[in-house]
Amino acid sequence: MAKSKKEEFVEDKPKNETADSNLEATTDEVENQGDLNAEDILENYKAKVGEYEDLSNRYLRLQADFNNFRKRMEKEKESLYQYATQEIITSLLPVMDNFDRALKVDSRETAVENLYQGVEMIYKQLLESLKANGLEEINSVGEKFDPNYHHAVSQEEKGDYEENVVTEVFLKGYKVKDKVIRPSMVKVSK
Repeated sequence: MAKSKKEEFVEDKPKNETADSNLEATTDEVENQGDLNAEDILENYKAKVGEYEDLSNRYLRLQADFNNFRKRMEKEKESLYQYATQEIITSLLPVMDNFDRALKVDSRETAVENLYQGVEMIYKQLLESLKANGLEEINSVGEKFDPNYHHAVSQEEKGDYEENVVTEVFLKGYKVKDKVIRPSMVKVSK
């Protein structure tokens, strides 16, 4: 028995492709409804076009919703960063006010000792404000050298320290909530 063109075409196609199986199912539906007239075929076609348009519209709405969600998240993230910065700056404003007051003092009329005490108080206030926002000083002298927290700039032989121990700090290191923002610059024993 001779095969029709459709049967030959279907046999040549791979069986595991979804698009092909959908095409075969649709073709089978049309063949099984052999008595359909042109109006019925047109109605089926319009129904399929309607389904396609509905799915297409749903897809476009979903894509638009996702884009709106992404934009909203970006704005919220930006707002969060701005708010965090604002909070830190607000906590530093009293320190700036005290520096302004200190700079307005006439240095010819004020003893150096008093000026030093004022600057020391402002330094402590600044440090407290930064600590309140999560700043921690990295303890170094007498600690074992750790490249995660220390940056060695020199070495020296010291009898009162074991090998590879920090003996002096040139520049203090700091971390914010367990993240090192600046390692300590240190001298290490040999």
